[in-house]
Amino acid sequence: MLKSVTKIAALAALGVCAMAATASAGDLVIESWRNDDAAIWKDQIIPAFQKGHPGINVTFSPTAPKEYNAALNAKLEGGTAGDIITCRPFDASLELFNKGYLASVNDLPNMKNFSDVAKAAWTTDDNKTTFCVPMGAVIHGFIYNKDIFKELSLAEPKTEADFYAVLDKIKADGKYTPLVMGTKDQWEAATMGFQNIGPNYWHGEDGRKGLIDGTQKFTDAPYVDTFKALAKWGPYMGDGYKAQAYPDSQNLFGLGKGAIYAAGSWDISTFHAQNVNMGAFPPPVPAGAKDCYISDHTDIGIGMNAKGKNTADAKVFLDWIGSEEFANIFANALPGFYPLSNAKVEVKDEVAQSFVSWRGQCKSTIRDSYQILSRGTPNMENELWTVSANVINGTQTPEDAAKQIQDGLAKWYKPQQK
Repeated sequence: MLKSVTKIAALAALGVCAMAATASAGDLVIESWRNDDAAIWKDQIIPAFQKGHPGINVTFSPTAPKEYNAALNAKLEGGTAGDIITCRPFDASLELFNKGYLASVNDLPNMKNFSDVAKAAWTTDDNKTTFCVPMGAVIHGFIYNKDIFKELSLAEPKTEADFYAVLDKIKADGKYTPLVMGTKDQWEAATMGFQNIGPNYWHGEDGRKGLIDGTQKFTDAPYVDTFKALAKWGPYMGDGYKAQAYPDSQNLFGLGKGAIYAAGSWDISTFHAQNVNMGAFPPPVPAGAKDCYISDHTDIGIGMNAKGKNTADAKVFLDWIGSEEFANIFANALPGFYPLSNAKVEVKDEVAQSFVSWRGQCKSTIRDSYQILSRGTPNMENELWTVSANVINGTQTPEDAAKQIQDGLAKWYKPQQK
């Protein structure tokens, strides 16, 4: 056994050496939607890589999140995309692989550092080919302003009844927006609303997998009840929330004008930069619930342009992304993004540590619209954006929202046509 392990390690090392030996000096451009992280890539991650690989120049070239998919597709089709592609999870990247735009990363030695679960978001349906190196997960929950909570003598809510009692008290005080989120951009309503609180209703993976195998439907009680819970949010979101875009919400909370922010853990760095004294709590559980569930979403991977001009250097860079060195830099340079490798990592940021500690208290799941269920027309993810915003705005009932999603899914997805 020891001989086998040694042999495998030696082959892996030879693989890295071979790649390093054949890598020619060149320029790598990273395509990404994470424009919020540009300074971290420039000042911390890229210098750390180049310290050990001085012959490879790397440039981080982000596009606005909302424009990334379209811009990346146009670049790939036109042959102008960079060698390194930041990968959305599941179907968006699978489509790029199927079109021949992303290369397999199966042969990278450090892929041994990732579990099958970590690789699932970037692996073909037959489990034979992984086409992006898993980079990070994000966790949903709520961030709150500790100073406001102290001023109003509030405690972190554990249950939904606690949650609304806290919101009522903040609203009655009148100085702060109780719950910060807008519906103008729509995606927050689905991502930080529906997918945030929903797992507590559909019991995480039980519900998500039930929708995929057709044993559950969106018109079932757990999904309608999620929309009913979401429908209660509007009166707490302040005047003008319907015209409020994502950056407006970040500014509102960052300036200390809001008490609770419906969050993804990726927002932590933004609010640190604004010196918000903050804490975090997981989605409060509905009445009678015995277990809690969190959205612990495989969010970001990184792959190689199959038609890139510098594939040897790209492989060296991607293999380094799978290393323990990268995992530790990533976890602490980008608090709120959690490495997916099995590397030993100590998260030093207190708020980021709070989010990840929920993994020990609650069961993890991922967003239910990301694997398989958004492959057809209408696209379920986009439909969820619309109906979640409509429900919060009071322009669509929870029952109608659930029916619209179910009807759309049943138009093309056979397991939901039974």
